Amino acid sequence: MELFFDLVFVAFVGQLAHGIHGNPGFPEFGTFVLLFFPAWWAWVNIVSVINLLPGLTSRSLGVAMLAAMTAAALMAAAAPGAFGERAWAFSLANGALRILLLVLWLLQHREHSPEPSWRIWVYNGGTATLWLVAALLPLPAAVALWALSIAIEVTMVANSNRLGADRSMAGINIEHAGERLGLFVIIVLGESVFSIVTEAAEYWSPGAGLAAALGFMTVALLGWAFFQYGMGTLSAGLEHLRERGDLTGILQTTLFLPFILIVGVTSLAAGIATAIPAPFEQLPLGSTIAIGGGIALFYATNAAVSSRYGQPPRTVLAWGVPTVVLSLGLVPLGATQPAAVVLGLAVGLWVLVTAYVEINARRRIRSP
Repeated sequence: MELFFDLVFVAFVGQLAHGIHGNPGFPEFGTFVLLFFPAWWAWVNIVSVINLLPGLTSRSLGVAMLAAMTAAALMAAAAPGAFGERAWAFSLANGALRILLLVLWLLQHREHSPEPSWRIWVYNGGTATLWLVAALLPLPAAVALWALSIAIEVTMVANSNRLGADRSMAGINIEHAGERLGLFVIIVLGESVFSIVTEAAEYWSPGAGLAAALGFMTVALLGWAFFQYGMGTLSAGLEHLRERGDLTGILQTTLFLPFILIVGVTSLAAGIATAIPAPFEQLPLGSTIAIGGGIALFYATNAAVSSRYGQPPRTVLAWGVPTVVLSLGLVPLGATQPAAVVLGLAVGLWVLVTAYVEINARRRIRSP
């Protein structure tokens, strides 16, 4: 049922990704981030409460996931006009998701915690009220309530230790948390592949095929890096943080940093989709920023997560700094080189990094 629920986010990511195709500027990138974060935040909250409710029956879980899927689907459908005539629907969907979370968290609290439930009522009940009121207000006021709701939730999560919310940390299922994050990344990669195939089918030509092949190789190598190396690091790192009782580290590496990584992957896919129709022409500045910046965000996030999991700074900096710098170097190159060249250089960067990691892994295996 959780996987079924995830399917709606394919539509949501696709809806928002279209807004940063072409030559996006700060308004387009800003809109993408501002609309994507509420959906991401609702997703991680649902994953968190399910993680802490191992006794939930399959039927109860199914009802909860279907309700969440309905609300998320409405959010996805409203996303293209969320700062316009569909703002009320976007608000209503977010309010409904938080009402569902309120019910699930109260259930978890009743079964596992003797503490007062005021945090839950503020975190989900109070913010649900803000979203529902926003559905009745005109845009400027509605957006202000959206921002206030998100700010309350993020602040409470960031101060979980002070608010006494760390007592439930012992019940976290590390395997489930890692698996769910991995599956969400698969969804985003799937949307990337879908956009590449769609563009190649629409602009059928040898040049479009070349750009699509380079784009697919970029996404495939990204997936290789994440699932060959990242997932093992994720599971071991989360277990390490749990043993240390580091709730802040768990929250940072499961709630906040993955969002930055996913924004990078989605931006990269949007840039690739823009390159396919005109592979031998220079990309617009917004698309080169999407490609170079997207890859840089991917590497920077992985470096931050690796460091948070306790890897030595020297080890992390050895690959983190060069990859981020080289990724950002693609942006000025895009001003003078055709789109296919930019994509080819992106593939070359991924190949070099993959080879570096594989060689180091083999050396560690052979060393006594």
